[in-house]
Amino acid sequence: MEYLEIEGGNPLYGEVRIQGSKNAALPILSAVILHRGTTVLRNCPKIIDVLYMLEILKGFGCRVSWEGEALVIEASDLAACQVAECYGRQMRSSIMLLGSLLGRMKQASVSYPGGCVIGERPIDIHLGALEKLGAVFAEEPSGLKAVCEKPVGLTLRLPFPSVGATENVILLAASAEGTTVLENAAMEPEIGELCRFLNSMGAKIRGMGTDKLAIDGVREFHDTEFTIMPDRIVAGTYMLMTAAVGGDVRLLDVPLEQLGSVRKVLGQMGARQEAGEGMLRIQSKGRPRSISRIITRPYPGFPTDLQSPLLAALSLGEGCSVIEETIFEARFKIVEELRRMGAQIQVEGQKALIQGVEELRGTNLTARELRGGAALVLAAAAARGTSRIYQYHYIARGYENIIRDLQSMGSVVQST
Repeated sequence: MEYLEIEGGNPLYGEVRIQGSKNAALPILSAVILHRGTTVLRNCPKIIDVLYMLEILKGFGCRVSWEGEALVIEASDLAACQVAECYGRQMRSSIMLLGSLLGRMKQASVSYPGGCVIGERPIDIHLGALEKLGAVFAEEPSGLKAVCEKPVGLTLRLPFPSVGATENVILLAASAEGTTVLENAAMEPEIGELCRFLNSMGAKIRGMGTDKLAIDGVREFHDTEFTIMPDRIVAGTYMLMTAAVGGDVRLLDVPLEQLGSVRKVLGQMGARQEAGEGMLRIQSKGRPRSISRIITRPYPGFPTDLQSPLLAALSLGEGCSVIEETIFEARFKIVEELRRMGAQIQVEGQKALIQGVEELRGTNLTARELRGGAALVLAAAAARGTSRIYQYHYIARGYENIIRDLQSMGSVVQST
């Protein structure tokens, strides 16, 4: 059985270049099929979820190739509009193909989305928004079938600023007739990146960075080359890891303007930060200070994707900390694993009460989802002794080469 083996307790010293963003790459890959031509993407992370998405695109009839570090996708002739069940059930992001398939093919068939098990993650908001644009859905045992012969723009408001629903509306509205005004849209940086990509191939989208987007539908798109932004969640993971483990680490290609809430938390934990152009240096003497209370929020608040790494880091804090999760209802799954390492954490509903301990003990651990798996890597790097983390494939869904990155920071780690 595959696992990561990490010898913990070694301060981190070194330099890591941050990979391209997973949460930007996946919706952009969904968007490429809107154009009957060629798209070249740079800085696209070679992670499992991206590789799954490329297999889905091949199933539609796209020609996909890596030319050095550039990803080239040719989508002139699509022969299918059905997401292969074997891939759709593996990844949550397959649901965002609804918008682009309906925009290009006027019909779509997708299985119910899979991916990380961190709560119910309902898709009702997606479906309700797409229905307002003209989509009609039929539920089947294997998934959803949808038809949208003539999408027409209108003004609509999301009941919650769902990232995925915002992306789906953008993807369908980009080729709809007329103008779509989307209110209460998610403001995550990855939404802006999707809009910039679409605009680079001829879309007309305004309001990026706000919760109100205006999307003028266009009939045709054109070839484009686009560089995907760095991954703020990967950067945040390594920031928190340095704060918890201790050391002196330089992160390169860091999206500093997107990490305000994370940098604030890092400062509260006692880590020193030195920022330059696309660079962040973190210095920490080890055991972090506790934080009385932190709440996950939609952007620009503290990201839910970094809640698990923060939980692991604060398990070593000097005092008591409280984390409240407001986005997903079941994101404390790593608590039992951390307790096996000696952490003192109590879960009360959507809150985790953390009494920091002086040290964690290395042991055998099991990753059950992506961000929780990354948090276990953080805990193992900080712990005394050796840890093995099983089901490493979850971590590889979002971290291009976490082994290389850890080794670049001086951590003793290997995979088996």
